[in-house]
Amino acid sequence: MKEEIIIAGFGGQGVLSMGKILAYSAIMQDLEVTWMPSYGPEMRGGTANVCVIISDRKISSPIITKYDTAIILNQQSLDKFEDKVKPGGLLVYDPSGITRAPARKDITVCSIDAIEVAAEAGNPKVYNMAVLGAYLQMKSIVKMENVVKGLEKSIPARYADMIQKNREAIEKGKEKVKIISSVL
Repeated sequence: MKEEIIIAGFGGQGVLSMGKILAYSAIMQDLEVTWMPSYGPEMRGGTANVCVIISDRKISSPIITKYDTAIILNQQSLDKFEDKVKPGGLLVYDPSGITRAPARKDITVCSIDAIEVAAEAGNPKVYNMAVLGAYLQMKSIVKMENVVKGLEKSIPARYADMIQKNREAIEKGKEKVKIISSVL
């Protein structure tokens, strides 16, 4: 098993945190992991992406150019990474940041209205976890108990109350993911 993932959007959307929580979750499951972030100097609003590789074998290189899954949170990222999803792969996106929907027919495309999930939760900080939930619904690569352990490892103790809120957002994301087109 090997899953190569790109998560991309604007800084401030929780792109790097989502990748880190996914990586920690896989580590808690005794899988091999790489986590390689890329972002501009801006604190918020600049582009950000992270490559996460999860495997049951040693990972030879963290550098990848084609992805099994792309998790996309803005139009610039869709324009850049849609063509880099392997045929038969998965593209998960939040339509609120997209002006042109994905056009590929050789991949599974699904959407999650993560802003709606965050609004229902009354907390914009759970946005990225709703997106993560959508991904985990489509590919249950890590068990929920390990995701909770990943949250516990990632969230500072002073924000411990956010662990349950994030868990709830993940569950809502799983429920609200919409499959647009499928090749799986």
